[in-house]
Amino acid sequence: MDFNLNASNEPKMERDCSEMVKELFPQVEQLVLSGQIPVALDKLHALEKKTRAAADLWSTTQILERIVEICGEATEWVMLEQQVAAMAKKHGQLKQAITKMVQKAMTYIEVAQPESTRIELIEALRKVTEGKIHMEVERARLTRMRASIYEQQGQINEACDMLQEVQVETYGSMDRREKTDFILEQMRLCLAKRDFIRMAIISHKINQKYFEHEGTEDLKLRFFELMIQYDLHEENYLEVSRHYNAIYHMASIKENQWPSVLQNMVLFLVLSPYTNEQSDMLHRVKQDHNLEKLEHSAQLVKVFTTMELARWPAVESMDIFSAEDRSKQQMVLRDRVIEHNIRVIAKYYTRATIQQLTKLLDLAADEVETFLSQAVSSGTIYARIDRPAGIVTFAKPREGEEQLNAWASDVNKLLNLVEKTTHLISKEEIVNKIARTI
Repeated sequence: MDFNLNASNEPKMERDCSEMVKELFPQVEQLVLSGQIPVALDKLHALEKKTRAAADLWSTTQILERIVEICGEATEWVMLEQQVAAMAKKHGQLKQAITKMVQKAMTYIEVAQPESTRIELIEALRKVTEGKIHMEVERARLTRMRASIYEQQGQINEACDMLQEVQVETYGSMDRREKTDFILEQMRLCLAKRDFIRMAIISHKINQKYFEHEGTEDLKLRFFELMIQYDLHEENYLEVSRHYNAIYHMASIKENQWPSVLQNMVLFLVLSPYTNEQSDMLHRVKQDHNLEKLEHSAQLVKVFTTMELARWPAVESMDIFSAEDRSKQQMVLRDRVIEHNIRVIAKYYTRATIQQLTKLLDLAADEVETFLSQAVSSGTIYARIDRPAGIVTFAKPREGEEQLNAWASDVNKLLNLVEKTTHLISKEEIVNKIARTI
């Protein structure tokens, strides 16, 4: 057992009582075996008073742990709660000794039966650890146990609220892996409670760079799976695709689970509204060699990376949708196909009639106006609709300076052509003169 004997917050040891402890323990053992537990505890209390006064950390800790063992092995749970509470309140009690006592008592929580007794023991230990910074880790663990029981009883809201009380990100004594695991549990319960705002706030407490360390893949997978659920609810499809991308590049996933992950990454990427970032990510996915092994996903990526009109019936026939949200995903994908087609038309046409667009987009006239308006509002294309004439103009009118620059450029080109032509004519005249003299 390791102790920090030189800790600045503990008094200096005045006397070594370890020999007295070693002499007393066999006597206590005999009393316990004979059923005289109160007598055994009284003897331990008497010696504990001396070791505490002498600031003997090792001896005090041994006695406190033995008290817990006696009560725990005898399944005297009420006595255990009383003893722990009493020992923790003793004047001048050593902090490390209290911590070790609580840690020992925590080992009997799973043994305590029935469940009501286990809950009472947890609450008693939580009361002992309340407000004590040197037992913040133990309190966090006890709170998690209590929240787990709430969840098993179907009281999700109570479990979530209780776990939110613990701000483990401020705990310097807690291992970083355990801290991350605790925050992930808070996120999971927030999702179960449907408290998406708090879940998003808690997710920012995790630094994703930590997942680059070895041995954190399980935590990384849990984090991104929770984030996928959150962003699906918020319909942030680009973020969902990013999360799948992070999972896809995990070593354990690339071995055998990559097809489903890659398919979902492609699906939610094409469901995302068009942006430069989305387009860049789509072209990078297209270069992945594994994409060739997924026929429908590869076809879908090709549709959105090729500047050609796509037909919705052909895209709809690709079996890439998830079963639970199939109809919703189909509606969103149809909108994305129409938006893609509008970008293609805007690239190749300067003007087009509404009637032409209805044929090219397979839409009614009012739907064409709706999708054009959305594309213009998002800044994807430039377009102006002349309703009386029924004409849509895709060419952006030039400003005065741009128009003058264009004219100047045209004049320069014209003068260069004139100069080149003059040079060629002069060359031909010289050649002809020479030919006549010969």
